[in-house]
Amino acid sequence: MEINNVQKTYPRDVFMHLLNTIALYVSAFSFLNLVFVYINAAFPDKLNPYYSPGDEIRWTLSLFIIIFGVFVWTSRFIEKDLMQSPEKTDLRIRRWLIYLTVFLAALLLIGDLVALIYNFLGGDLTAPFILKVASVLAVAAVVFWYYLYVLKKRPGEFSEKSRIVIWASLAVAITAIVYGFYLAGSPFKQRLIKFDSQRVSDLQTIQSRVVYYWQQKNKLPPSLDALTDNISGFTTPKDPDTNQPYEYKATGALSFELCANFSLPSGGKENVPRIMIYPPPDNWDHGAGRFCFSRAIDPELYRQPGTKPVIQ
Repeated sequence: MEINNVQKTYPRDVFMHLLNTIALYVSAFSFLNLVFVYINAAFPDKLNPYYSPGDEIRWTLSLFIIIFGVFVWTSRFIEKDLMQSPEKTDLRIRRWLIYLTVFLAALLLIGDLVALIYNFLGGDLTAPFILKVASVLAVAAVVFWYYLYVLKKRPGEFSEKSRIVIWASLAVAITAIVYGFYLAGSPFKQRLIKFDSQRVSDLQTIQSRVVYYWQQKNKLPPSLDALTDNISGFTTPKDPDTNQPYEYKATGALSFELCANFSLPSGGKENVPRIMIYPPPDNWDHGAGRFCFSRAIDPELYRQPGTKPVIQ
């Protein structure tokens, strides 16, 4: 009768064990990806000063939260099922998947150590690399040890050491999630950032059209309405949130101002997480509230079409 009961539940067991194993692999991958992003943020690459992993954090964090939750739920479900039917510990699908997981974790450990020694011999050890190697080593070691332990333990029984490892792993996962929310910012703040990003983009477009207008007519436009071009279809953009026109004022024959109302200060000011603020060029740095950008056209640099450059 026991064998028949096991066979009756076999399709469900296959599904649950496969789902649990896949959730484990994806959770480990997304967790490591999160840690790598945090390390890159803490140790910015000087060759990539405009690195801004905002979308990467949000996507990876979302994936980790959902898949890790699935892993925890399926693990609890399988453990309770094994407590009710201890004979299922010998299910072929369960043992194959556990041994596969242990095998892959061992390969990951070996590959991680090889990479560490290779970079050490090449003199390429840096703080970010060491932290990433340590992260992979820790995850692979925990998975390797825990699933070897699962093969030997009885359903429902956990040693004191295993409980410490489980709760420590959960604490680390929760910490990674909380820190990810801190870096990603609240949805409300992200919306404000996107509005500011669009404002800067609009002002850049307006600036280009003002310079083009001057090149063609040898004078600055009297107002933003003068930039409207029915042939090309260009119309001056407006504030994406309030739909109010941007401010423009000619301050001289070759100088002008562009103003807009910003929701937040740009890059890294007033405790705004640096990596989540879009990285505009330095000449578009701004504070919160109404902010004006002064511009002056260099006639030698932005000379009119058909004119010759000035030779010193």
